[in-house]
Amino acid sequence: MNQAYLASAAVVVLLLLVFGSSFLLHRKPKHLNQAYYTERWQELQKLCKDKSTWPLAVIDADKLLDDALKKSRYHGKTMGERLVSAQRQISDNDGVWYGHKLRNRLVHESNVKLVERDVKDALLGIRSALKDLGAL
Repeated sequence: MNQAYLASAAVVVLLLLVFGSSFLLHRKPKHLNQAYYTERWQELQKLCKDKSTWPLAVIDADKLLDDALKKSRYHGKTMGERLVSAQRQISDNDGVWYGHKLRNRLVHESNVKLVERDVKDALLGIRSALKDLGAL
């Protein structure tokens, strides 16, 4: 009986080491610093007043979301991979992907013509994701 007990205990310890350590290393923090994210969001909203700074507003919003994803310990080498990891937490996946794809177009393509509706849709999607993550 003593050997069976030791064998069972060894199996439990092994399972905890294999599965428990990955759980402990990858758990989500309880809270993001909402004051920090709110302040940064308000700053980038000011960029929406002038059409010439719309691209910067979208790019900054995307960076802010990526920062929140990283601090929430979502896995992935790229923001796209982190968005996939977080998709169950995000209520408007289409909206956040719209914002991220618009950011990619702005960064990688020249002569992207922005209209107000595109900027609003992108920022609404990103803002929704930030709220879902507890950043706003």
